[in-house]
Amino acid sequence: MSDAQASTFFVARLTPAGEQFDAWDNQPLLTSLEQGGLDWPSSCRNGTCRTCIAQLESGQVRYELEWPGLSEEEKLEGCILPCVAFPSSDVVLGQYIDGESV
Repeated sequence: MSDAQASTFFVARLTPAGEQFDAWDNQPLLTSLEQGGLDWPSSCRNGTCRTCIAQLESGQVRYELEWPGLSEEEKLEGCILPCVAFPSSDVVLGQYIDGESV
């Protein structure tokens, strides 16, 4: 594999418990979470069901699809869908339940 194709990993952390996992830039955060042995609610894995919605407390993500299933308001509030969000930096995620960051 050439350097241009090499994957990079970032450090991801969950709040409030502080659990940590490697978040690879070439796979969705949900996949990295599961590979790190952590549970996170999920269902469709394509950005439509919203079961995995999370609060991005710090860091940056990118999407490889045009519509990640979030409203503009949710995006402004820092919500992401880990099933289709790829890390672009170290990230801190919190659960988002009933419109509230937990």
